Amino acid sequence: MSILVPAVADSDQLHRDALTVLQPGFVGTAPPTWLRRHLAAGLGSVALFGRNVTDPGQLAALTSALRTENPDVLVAIDEEGGDVTRLEAGSGSSWPGNLALGAIDDPALTRDVARELGRALAACGVNYNWAPSADVNSNPRNPVIGVRSFGADPGLCARHTAAWVGGLQSVGVAACAKHFPGHGDTAVDSHLGLPVVDVDVDLLRSRDLVPFKAAIAAGAKAVMTAHIMIPALDATLPATLSRAVLSDLLRARPADGGLGYEGLIVTDGIEMGAIADTYGTGEGTVLALIAGADAICVGGGLADEGTVLHLRDAIVEAVRAGRLTEERLADAARRVRGLGSWARIEAQGELAEPDLAVGLRAARRALRVVRAPGAAAAAVTERPYVASFSPQANIAVGDETPWGVAGMLAARFPGTRTARFGPDVELDEVAARVLAGAADRRLVLVVRDAHRHPWMSAALDRLVAARPDALVVEMGVPQAVPVGALHVATHGAARVCGLAAVEVLTGQSV
Repeated sequence: MSILVPAVADSDQLHRDALTVLQPGFVGTAPPTWLRRHLAAGLGSVALFGRNVTDPGQLAALTSALRTENPDVLVAIDEEGGDVTRLEAGSGSSWPGNLALGAIDDPALTRDVARELGRALAACGVNYNWAPSADVNSNPRNPVIGVRSFGADPGLCARHTAAWVGGLQSVGVAACAKHFPGHGDTAVDSHLGLPVVDVDVDLLRSRDLVPFKAAIAAGAKAVMTAHIMIPALDATLPATLSRAVLSDLLRARPADGGLGYEGLIVTDGIEMGAIADTYGTGEGTVLALIAGADAICVGGGLADEGTVLHLRDAIVEAVRAGRLTEERLADAARRVRGLGSWARIEAQGELAEPDLAVGLRAARRALRVVRAPGAAAAAVTERPYVASFSPQANIAVGDETPWGVAGMLAARFPGTRTARFGPDVELDEVAARVLAGAADRRLVLVVRDAHRHPWMSAALDRLVAARPDALVVEMGVPQAVPVGALHVATHGAARVCGLAAVEVLTGQSV
């Protein structure tokens, strides 16, 4: 008796296509030998993170080395500006993030910021950016989106998503709108678990999908999936692995109820807890490709050759077993190569130097300043005491990027005292230490998303009650009622947002 075995393409082409759809990371500031070898064998993309970047010259040399193995390689980075920066992970971003731009609500300025950020990336040889976040931050307690969103209004998010995409791609860097079909109404971080968004389809279409429609209309070269469950669309599989979400909603024609998207669909990090802890990285990769994804992002946490081989082999085995068709894999690989060719052609033009002043101008406009009625002059004129309250950063933001205003004030006023507190310090101890340390100095209290952290709000209330002359700087989503003699909301923790806040605190320009 004969056994029917699914016909497969030649082994070399099958392995090449499987490598093409992977977007892996690596450790180090120069490409390791294994990465060079896989690029020569067909790897279509490489993902860069803060660990791969020291300065623009080093990054340019790294990307040049990658292209010696594959001229059409997509060099990807997660550079949203604002709180999420890889290009300036060691210093903080020169560009305000989405919430700051949404607070200004000037789409032309948003386009300018994205264009200049794009020029900074292009100058280093980066041609593909996993940004912008098109999520509508409808849940103010969202632990992973927050300031990464332009705001809570779908229309505002749509016009700024379109402007950001247009600005970035105008200088030859591919934009990637994320996290489809919308990560804004979640209370769980998908790096750690699987969020469930239990809304009906009508609300999804009128709220969460609106910015993605705008991104598609603006020509976004890529869309990134969200690791979230939306039972109204698929009661069994998360969006990244769901044919109903990727093929029937994102890819299908508008006449058939879809968005008609024809560009690259890439997954969020396949090693994130929402997928890896539920399905495993190999099975998650296969299911994502079957559902309609074209590229698999991996490397934020798993960044070695073993990961690449494991995912490549899982794809090859799925084709040989008849689970994933040759045509589906070949189509995915074709889209990756097509975007790589577009990026190579776009990179052949002359590049202007980025205008770094645009970022600070935008950060200044994003400030919202409230002075308490009858409060004394707020300006810091001599060495203050700065107490910063820091929650644990989510994985997307990372904990290596500095934030706040303490260092900036200390640079202006030698002898400034600073302290940083987390949720592990008891409230009475925090109050005693801050009040004793501040003594007769101006007290500056710096918080980040105080509304999401009861311990932080309690400390703020206690300290402002004891020191009504305190100056408060909120560098997250400003939900709390303004308190203190002066309340400055920066709408993000980018370095330029801190600089703009210091100008207000001191009454001096940078």
